[in-house]
Amino acid sequence: MLERNHLTIVQTIAEVGTMTAAANQLCLTQSALSHAIKKLESQLGVAIWVKEGRRLRLTQVGQTILNLADRVLPQIAHSEQLIAKMAEGSQGSLRIGMECHPCYQWLLNIVGPFLTRYPKVDLDVRQRFQFGGVGALLGFDIDVLVTPDPLYISGLEYLPVFGYEHVLVVAGSHRLAEKVYIEPHDLSSENVITYPVEPSRLDIFSQFCSPAGVAVKKHTQIETTEILLQMVACERGVAALPRWLVEDNQQKLNIVPIRLGEEGIFKTINLGFRMNEARPTYLNHFIDLARETMPNTTR
Repeated sequence: MLERNHLTIVQTIAEVGTMTAAANQLCLTQSALSHAIKKLESQLGVAIWVKEGRRLRLTQVGQTILNLADRVLPQIAHSEQLIAKMAEGSQGSLRIGMECHPCYQWLLNIVGPFLTRYPKVDLDVRQRFQFGGVGALLGFDIDVLVTPDPLYISGLEYLPVFGYEHVLVVAGSHRLAEKVYIEPHDLSSENVITYPVEPSRLDIFSQFCSPAGVAVKKHTQIETTEILLQMVACERGVAALPRWLVEDNQQKLNIVPIRLGEEGIFKTINLGFRMNEARPTYLNHFIDLARETMPNTTR
């Protein structure tokens, strides 16, 4: 089996031309180098070199190995440099999976300072609607998962970032706007607008309406937060969102947050990671920024 040291030996001898010069460059004795070549030729069952006087000439097999060495060794050296920089925490990539659609504005407040501090770290944000968040994390497609609904399974761990209240948002002129809290039956005649997520994973259904056996009149899915809020403000429907997001938009839109049930529904945003995996410095800094940069209304 070809190993890195084999490639290095073949490349060095090809460069300097003799065993003596190659041994000196590789800091080996000539006998040790000769033994390494004979052992490789024995493993491969074919000669790598042909002697021509004091110099060595590659056989066709040897030339094939040299071609491989010329391609692979620079890539290994480059990768080692990158790994060293990653170990220092100055270079790498951070792939973030999002299972909290309203959290994009919060994430933007983190991304700016993060990219400024780590200009050589590539950052990618992926929506959960394009993949299964937990599956992507376990499959090494993402490095961190932002989720309000952690799935505690073997191999994953979660760090809580901030808590919030999940509320109903309605137009200021809506019939429910004066209520302190609503009951599930209040939604039986409503068009409930949500992000494009499976209903079983939406708290407004799984924790509020479904346990009470209540079905809403209509369910509309909209992907963009701004459009969703405009629809609510124009009394085209109601929605369930984090209280901080509603309050952040009340100056621009005539919308009102209402508690879901007398006790309310409270959630926590978590960062999910693969367990027992070393984290580069820049990932630990991202975690610190996430914990420090909470939405304004949760501080």
